[in-house]
Amino acid sequence: MYTRPRSALRTAVVWEVLRTALDRKAESLGRPVLDVLDTGGGTGNFAVPVASLGHRVTVVDPSPDALFALERRAAEAGVTGQVRAIQGDTSTLAQQVEPASMDAVLCHGVLEVVDDPAESLRELTAVLRDGGLVSLLAANRNGAVLARALSGHFAEARATLSGVEKPDSRRFTSDELDALARGAGLRVRSVHGVRIFADLVPGVLVDTEPGAHDALLALEQAASADPSFHAVATQLHVLAELG
Repeated sequence: MYTRPRSALRTAVVWEVLRTALDRKAESLGRPVLDVLDTGGGTGNFAVPVASLGHRVTVVDPSPDALFALERRAAEAGVTGQVRAIQGDTSTLAQQVEPASMDAVLCHGVLEVVDDPAESLRELTAVLRDGGLVSLLAANRNGAVLARALSGHFAEARATLSGVEKPDSRRFTSDELDALARGAGLRVRSVHGVRIFADLVPGVLVDTEPGAHDALLALEQAASADPSFHAVATQLHVLAELG
């Protein structure tokens, strides 16, 4: 994947789950090229690697600057012909993407900032073909409480715990994400904790201690599927299927 070592710690779990799911979906459909929508993925952190697997990726993002960065990254990776950039968001999706035209949808870091997460997720599932995949990545409320408490911001930790947050920085529990997915007609296939340890371990330790990066990455991957650790993860990754 096209990431620096430190960022790889934050994306490796999601990428491994996503890559495996796309491989299995392509195999089950009997065609190597899937149609994938990445909403809110403007700079191409996931879109370009997915395109590098051979899939066609449509990226919808409201930021023209982010889409410009996407096009540059796609060119550098040699996948320009497989990546399409559209300026917009979930509220304009119905006018920009054909219904039932996608095999998979990536919704990473989007539900935190939209006006209505439930409606946005329904808009996304409308563009999926039957049996299509949804990769849903969202900030975890419990993980945010822990991070704030460990940094000494106890009042903020309590406010986050109570759900008293700004509308554009909402966070979710695993149960809330499960309910949102099911409300949009999705069947949850797996839930993984993301950045369980990576955001708590001092960066100087990871960057300077020989072997620390690989060991921490292995630990993240081993713990990600264990529900016992989901409560302290910075993010939660839900893989779901339509129908």
